[in-house]
Amino acid sequence: MSDLRKINIDGKDIEVDGAMTLIQACEEAGVEVPRFCYHERLTIAGNCRMCLVEVVGGPPKPAASCAMQVRDLRPGPEGQPPVVKTNSPMVKKAREGVMEFLLINHPLDCPICDQGGECDLQDQAMAYGVDFSRYREAKRATDDLDLGPLVETHMTRCISCTRCVRFTSEVAGITQMGQTGRGEDAEITSYLGETLDSNLQGNIIDLCPVGALVSKPYAFTARPWELTKTESIDVMDALGSNIRVDTKGREVMRFMPLNHDGVNEEWISDKTRFVWDGLRRQRLDTPYIRENGKLRKASWPEALSAVASAMKGKKLAGLIGDLVSVEAAYALKTLIEGQGGVVECRTDGAKLPASNRSGYVGTASIEDIDTVQNIVLIGTNPVLESPVLNARIRKAWTQGANVSVIGENIDLTYESIHLGTGRDALAKLVAADHSATNGQENIVIVGQGALTEADGAAVLGTAMKLAETMQAKFMVLHTAAGRVGAMDIGATNDDAMDGVSAAEVIYNLGSDEVEIEAGPFVIYQGSHGDRGAHRADIILPGAAYTEEAGLFVNTEGRPQLAQRAGFAPGEAKENWAILRALSAELDATLPFDSIAQLRTALVEAVPHLGDIDVVAENEWNAEKTGKLGKADFRNAVTDFYLTNPIARASELMAELSAGAKARRDGAMAAE
Repeated sequence: MSDLRKINIDGKDIEVDGAMTLIQACEEAGVEVPRFCYHERLTIAGNCRMCLVEVVGGPPKPAASCAMQVRDLRPGPEGQPPVVKTNSPMVKKAREGVMEFLLINHPLDCPICDQGGECDLQDQAMAYGVDFSRYREAKRATDDLDLGPLVETHMTRCISCTRCVRFTSEVAGITQMGQTGRGEDAEITSYLGETLDSNLQGNIIDLCPVGALVSKPYAFTARPWELTKTESIDVMDALGSNIRVDTKGREVMRFMPLNHDGVNEEWISDKTRFVWDGLRRQRLDTPYIRENGKLRKASWPEALSAVASAMKGKKLAGLIGDLVSVEAAYALKTLIEGQGGVVECRTDGAKLPASNRSGYVGTASIEDIDTVQNIVLIGTNPVLESPVLNARIRKAWTQGANVSVIGENIDLTYESIHLGTGRDALAKLVAADHSATNGQENIVIVGQGALTEADGAAVLGTAMKLAETMQAKFMVLHTAAGRVGAMDIGATNDDAMDGVSAAEVIYNLGSDEVEIEAGPFVIYQGSHGDRGAHRADIILPGAAYTEEAGLFVNTEGRPQLAQRAGFAPGEAKENWAILRALSAELDATLPFDSIAQLRTALVEAVPHLGDIDVVAENEWNAEKTGKLGKADFRNAVTDFYLTNPIARASELMAELSAGAKARRDGAMAAE
């Protein structure tokens, strides 16, 4: 129940919820209040004092607007709404004083600081500070921290806003950062000099309002005003995080998160943020044809005619990889099925039902997790499969939700109840009495690890039955960004895997996670020289996800649009365009000449793909339960950093993977 209060801010009357803080009320009124420590997704610290405002009729000193609620204000003598001023002489003087104090020990690093051009301290010193300093003493200096290979520290610049401490302990769920000392000796540090052990640590770079925490791989490579910024979608996991791709010329320089409350809030995982060096290495930039066991470079006309002659009159199968956009998958499906072949996107063997959307997507949206009371995780490790989704589950846990796990007993960064590792624990839970939780909001989340074994269909049916008995919403957590979109266009059928094993020619569109047996002739189309290219007889170089526009449908079934931020290297072309050119060689020309025409045909065939950023409601249709096996559940992702060809091409991801392995294998006790 809302408690609406009237309040006057700078002469403007507005009505807001009494639980709001003054800084939020000012935002509602369209008034900007400067801040360093306040962040709407973290707890309130109230320690930078930059957000001071004057409360008329209150104490004769300014109040911190981030730490005072609207309901704490007293009305005027005749019941008038309380008055808050953000631009009075008292506030101006207070802000200037705070800024002068903040700059007392801050070094003049602006010309060499990597934060230059996007520094909150710089902007606010210009807007609210004074042009002189009365400080003549020596500035204090502190030692820099070693937080690992991702975050570079310059702690002399730190203004002790504690955003990094609050983020790591509240959102990421690690306890390695804190503040020690008092007064001039106060400093942010890490516990016993530890490096950060989290897949979300890169977010503290964005949170830091000064240049104390900056990106180590990006340091000194570009200035923000030199970069071209493109809004896009991340494909490193199936969450579909909204990102901004910053390019300089043809090179991708960095990835930044974009705010989207329904998907990733404003966080991204470290793999999403730092994988950009993988876009430069191991790239396929010209077609290749294998002759006498060796690959040789070829021209596009030669390669396409070789592909066409290899495909004509043969049994065909198309494989759709994990990072493929819906448009490219649709073009391949239309081409291969037109030649009498089959296509398959479930290359990891996941037993996802071909036409039942509630069985391969579910009925829950990511945002639903915020308000649930009970969460059941089956055969999944969200810490590795989708760290940002795991942070959302952690947020629900901090608000009182119970988390139960069936599968490997893992550290999820929050407390969970481990119900067992195998199918028997799932069967037991389905048979249990759920009357105590039936009136509550519940969610069942099934991972790919639970669905890739031989009894995957029975596991899915049992999990859906569990959702029914718990009166819970249901979600399938995918690991492949392109999988739901490919399922939506029907790039699979019940006989597809038989068709693939019987095929004489396999057209492999970016599927690098699958081993193709010796025998069939393989055409590989993709962006990187990974596993798929090694097995190929003909290689066609395609664009990576930042180099072509495309639709991606995330794990909750939300279609989102990735924009092109740059161009593919060398002779590489956009994926749909290669398939369109090949169709002309096969005398079966596809009915579109541009991405716009392709998208029109796509939306005609699958209408909900036209509703960008809308989660379609799926009709509930429970799968058959079937006979469960005896095995324990195994999680789909074991190495977070090396899950796809772009990540495997990245030097930084290889270093992080080796570091994570060393931590896992290292001695636990002081030996």
